[in-house]
Amino acid sequence: MPGPIIRVEKLTKQYGNLVAVDDLSFQVKQGEIFGMVGPNGAGKTTTIECIEGLREADSGTIHLNGLHPIRDHQQVVKQIGIQLQEAALPSRLRVGEAMDLFASLYDAPADTYQLLEILGLDEKQNDAFGKLSGGQKQRLFIALSLVNQPQIVFFDELTTGLDPQARRAMWDLVRSIRDQGVTVFLTTHFMEEAEQLCDRVLIIDHGRLVALDTPEALIESLGMDKRLIFTLPEGATVENLKAIPQVEEVDRSGNRLVVYGGGERFASAVIACLEDQELDFLDLRTQQPNLEDVFLALTGREIRE
Repeated sequence: MPGPIIRVEKLTKQYGNLVAVDDLSFQVKQGEIFGMVGPNGAGKTTTIECIEGLREADSGTIHLNGLHPIRDHQQVVKQIGIQLQEAALPSRLRVGEAMDLFASLYDAPADTYQLLEILGLDEKQNDAFGKLSGGQKQRLFIALSLVNQPQIVFFDELTTGLDPQARRAMWDLVRSIRDQGVTVFLTTHFMEEAEQLCDRVLIIDHGRLVALDTPEALIESLGMDKRLIFTLPEGATVENLKAIPQVEEVDRSGNRLVVYGGGERFASAVIACLEDQELDFLDLRTQQPNLEDVFLALTGREIRE
C-alpha cells in the first residue's frame, strides 16, 4: 500500500500574538481525498498555504513526496496544483489564452483542450474570463491547477458561492480527478461536502487537531441516536413506544413526535407499533447523525468571523 504523500509534524505558525496553527501533525495518504474542516479562523488556509510553500512555518516539518515546500520549492511546484480560496484573472483574458499561458510555464503540460473538454469548457475557449458564470470560473481554475499534471492538487473552499447543482457537479469532478491517480487535499466549511467526498477528514480548531478519521468513524464515535420524526392526527395518542427495546427517548410537541433510538430494526419496530394501534402517521422521515453533528459537538456552535 502506498505510504503518505504529505507529512506534517508539529507545524506552528504565528502572526504577532495570534497562534494560527499550533503544533499540528498529520499525514495524507497517496491517492486519497483528504479534507480539512474547521470554523472560520481555525487555521485551515494558513495550514494549506504552509504545505504549498506559499507561507513559511515558524517551526515544525513538512514534506511533500519527500520534498521540503520552501527549500525544494522549484521541484515542489512541478508536482502540485493549487486552486486558491480567492483568485481572479484579467476580465478580458480568454479561456484558451489562460490555459496556453499557464501551460507555457511547464516543461510537460497536459493537453489543454482535453482538460477543457473534461471540465465542460471546450466551447468556452474564446470566451473572456469576465463573461463566465461562477461555476465556469471555478472549473477554469481547476483546469489551470491541473495543467502541469500534478501528483497532488489543493482545493481551498472549492465550492463557496456555488449553487447546489454546480456544487454537486464539482464533487463529481473532484472524484474523477482522484480516480486518475491524483491525491486531493481540500478545505471546506460544508460538512455535507466533506462527508460525501473525503476518504478521511481532519477537524481543526484554534490551529490544533481536534479529530482525524474517516467520516463514518467520526460519526460513529459521536454515539448519537438515530431520529424518527412523524406527525400524528389531531388528538391521537400512541402507547408503548418507550417499551420498544431500540427506543431511547420520545419527544412530543403538539402532534409532532421525535423518537430517538438505534440498533437493528429501530425504524421498523416503531412503525410496527404505530400500525398495531391502527394509527395514521404523516411526514415520516429518519435522520441519521452526520458530520455536521460531529463538527458542532467538537468545535461548538458559536459564530466566528
